[in-house]
Amino acid sequence: MNKRLIAVFAFAVVVAGLASLVVIKVVGGSAPSAVRQVATVQVWAASRDLPVGSMVQPADVTAVAWAGPVPPKAAQKTGDVCPWVGRGVTTKIYQSEPIVEDRLAPKGAGAGLAATIPPGSRAVAVRVDEIVGLAGFVVPGQRVDVLISGQLPNGSPATGTLEKTLLQNVVVLSAGQNLEKDPEGKPISVTVVNLLVKPDDAELLTLATKETRVQLVLRNPTDTEQVKTPGTSVAHLFTGMKIPIATEVAERRPPRPVKPEVVAPPVKEAPPVLVEVIQGNSRSTVKFAEEGR
Repeated sequence: MNKRLIAVFAFAVVVAGLASLVVIKVVGGSAPSAVRQVATVQVWAASRDLPVGSMVQPADVTAVAWAGPVPPKAAQKTGDVCPWVGRGVTTKIYQSEPIVEDRLAPKGAGAGLAATIPPGSRAVAVRVDEIVGLAGFVVPGQRVDVLISGQLPNGSPATGTLEKTLLQNVVVLSAGQNLEKDPEGKPISVTVVNLLVKPDDAELLTLATKETRVQLVLRNPTDTEQVKTPGTSVAHLFTGMKIPIATEVAERRPPRPVKPEVVAPPVKEAPPVLVEVIQGNSRSTVKFAEEGR
């Protein structure tokens, strides 16, 4: 009985060993084909995060091995000098990310805020309060609406202060602190936000910052709808009476002078000439129109 068990055990060991050898050969034979070497090329990438407005320095770029298709307008390493050195950054570039030309300012444009302004646009500085600026309410890349509040020239005193949306869906170019002086000459820190607008909107915004109080309202970047609003007033807040700004302007606008209508005097008809005709015993009167009158 013991011999029979030993024989069965020995047979099982032999079978297990043979099976292990077969598995090792199969796996060992397929391993070299499974491990494939992927072809790579060297491209210029950022060695650190490059913020908007910075200038690319030699230490800011490095060559990395890139597998697969090279990103459009990326530069491959063909020498020791990167072609992107000396160009300004217009869109943030992250570490180890290939640098493409679309994220850089044109050659000779330099760095800083001016290099980030697209052709045909203008950057207008707007002062905001601490709640808007210091609390992180407005940061570069976000979109805002510009609201203005003030008194309508020659407006009705009963209307009070008016509020109106001046611009919508405006891109925030930058936000930071500037040092200015108060009326006593003491330095104070104010938050300044640069908004990216078209030249005609730059005129409106510049005048609004001087003549009215400007407030920025944050909006969803994916919401690009332009909403027409009539504006509101203090009178509407307390009485519920809607006084659109357009109506208020129309009411205060002086009426156009009406030119008097020229009416021609009536033409007087000349009285007829009466001639009495006597024929025998009969008499008659004949009317004749007088000529020359």
